[in-house]
Amino acid sequence: MSGLNASLGYFVAVVIFAASVRTLLRKWPRFSFISEFASSLMLVACWLEVQTIVEVGQWAGALGPDVAVTMLFGLLLTHGVICGAASGNPSLVLQKFLQLEASTLPTLLAITAQFAGAHLALLAAVYYWKLELTDMHMIKNLMAAECSSSLLVSVLQGFFTEFVCAFILHLIYLNLQRRSALIRVPLIAVLLTFFTHTARGYTSAYINPSLAYGLTFHCPGSTLTQYAVVYWLGPLIGMTLALLLYMGHIPRFFAKNLLYFQKTRFRVPKGDKAEKKKK
Repeated sequence: MSGLNASLGYFVAVVIFAASVRTLLRKWPRFSFISEFASSLMLVACWLEVQTIVEVGQWAGALGPDVAVTMLFGLLLTHGVICGAASGNPSLVLQKFLQLEASTLPTLLAITAQFAGAHLALLAAVYYWKLELTDMHMIKNLMAAECSSSLLVSVLQGFFTEFVCAFILHLIYLNLQRRSALIRVPLIAVLLTFFTHTARGYTSAYINPSLAYGLTFHCPGSTLTQYAVVYWLGPLIGMTLALLLYMGHIPRFFAKNLLYFQKTRFRVPKGDKAEKKKK
């Protein structure tokens, strides 16, 4: 239980940091991209600890797969509640850009902040493992230099996995974006947990370029180009196709609806009808 207590304490500390940043930035909406930094840091830092439980928790801390799945769902649920609109996901930021809901500069700043948060989260997690508070973290510290890649299949299979998962996720997200957060956040958390657990033997279905960067890009086994094709290009194409299917066009590039025919109805004013009858 000491390993679980240490992990929970780590989660609480990271969540408090992200919540504090979000609260402070409410007074300065111009610096909202920093919220994306805190959101990405929280997601990556906590997910790295969940990954630790998956890799060594079962035989170093008596923590089974059920604990890892439960903690992952709790992380995603808490992240959705605490961070709100700050998704920590470059794909969702690009989606808003393509929907004309964000301009170029804020989009670039948000994506840069997300990758910076992911990188800092990795450094923070490595420092935390070096403290070796439990046997689980001592083993993880020894394994940190030779971590296991999440890409366990070929590049083509990995690309297809991330593409399909991203397509389904973004299509559901687009349909839920007008719904209450009480419905949207739990459903997205359940969906992401399901994808990650199901695709563990393939790519782990991160569906988040900055999350994948923090979790697996530093691990040996694949080149940077291979990782980029699977974890960056796959989700990007999946998101674009989902947006095209949902809206019928990409607003940033096409003003005309390319997929769906929209009928226009013209109403004749009553005054015009009266004049026609008199004639």
